[in-house]
Amino acid sequence: MTLALYLSWRFAKSFLIVAASFWGILFLIDIVEEIRHFAGDGLSLAQIGVLAALKIPETLYHILPLIVMLSAVALFIALARSSELVVIRAAGRSALRMLVAPMGVALILGLLALLIGNPLVSATSKRYDALLDHYKLDGGSTVSIGREGVWMRQSAGVGANGQAQAQAVIHAARANSDATTLYDVTFLIFDPERGPVRRINASTAQLAPGEWRLSGVKDWPLGSSTNPERDAKTEAKLTLPSDLTEARIRDSFGKPSAVPIWQLPSFIASLEGAGFSARRHLVWFHMELALPVMLIAMVLIAASFTMDPARSGGTGLKVLLALGAGLGLFFLRNIAQVLGDNGEIPVLLAAWAPPVIGLLLPLARLLHREDG
Repeated sequence: MTLALYLSWRFAKSFLIVAASFWGILFLIDIVEEIRHFAGDGLSLAQIGVLAALKIPETLYHILPLIVMLSAVALFIALARSSELVVIRAAGRSALRMLVAPMGVALILGLLALLIGNPLVSATSKRYDALLDHYKLDGGSTVSIGREGVWMRQSAGVGANGQAQAQAVIHAARANSDATTLYDVTFLIFDPERGPVRRINASTAQLAPGEWRLSGVKDWPLGSSTNPERDAKTEAKLTLPSDLTEARIRDSFGKPSAVPIWQLPSFIASLEGAGFSARRHLVWFHMELALPVMLIAMVLIAASFTMDPARSGGTGLKVLLALGAGLGLFFLRNIAQVLGDNGEIPVLLAAWAPPVIGLLLPLARLLHREDG
């Protein structure tokens, strides 16, 4: 028990040192990027520092498996150089029994990342986006999906005279998978100075390059009529200008990581209820559930290459092999996520295959060495 606590403390200490090092490096890089991004916008260094600090948690969370793997490599190299590995093995402890403590710490780190880190990253990402919109003041286009249907906002930006142009709030009862076709849709057009000036109801709205093509239309002139219902027009077809594109609408859904883990199931249900594909969010949800297994796999990969006495030599090569194997598993996970998002492989395979592979292969190598 004392040995397990000692190894757990050493691994946790190694993890904190590596994570703090990455935090400092990323903070300096983000400071430079934000200064370049907001050049000429008059932001103070404190404001830029806040933006950089809000951006770091998402990056650290994304590379958490690599941080755990580097921490495990540092732990086993330190134990080998101090001959503690030799003493532990001479005391009758097998490699697998010795790895129980670091694997337990990795499991705890994975659970903490899932239950605390994930919501924290979601909150900081939303705050970063809010500050970015506030400082840039560029309006943009947004999409919101809920039980009441699909909501969009399209902005025409700033006109040639420097004055803000009208914006349109769009609501649809349902839509196709990429939100380029809306059903039972309402367009409410606002003037920056006069408020609502026009309301349009349509049975369908099809997004085309530079415009919405509406059918089954009823148009109320809210701003120029004392009796909008009397002056309303009914038309079979109508076109409205739009700066939205299919890519911009897709990007407006946001990253699945922007939704806290405990809200993902209801968010996925809302997406599917509105007629959208929730595959990206479903893949992300299962990948988050598999994160603790991924961290344990990274510890096993590090151990399978570096848990040798220092006198055996080749330490540099073993570290490089461990880093290469860890990076390979990390990129395999990312590739599987892309394939899962695109529907090329099943969701469960995309989320769980990489960590399970990363768990079994180094475990087989360790067992082979123990038998030898």
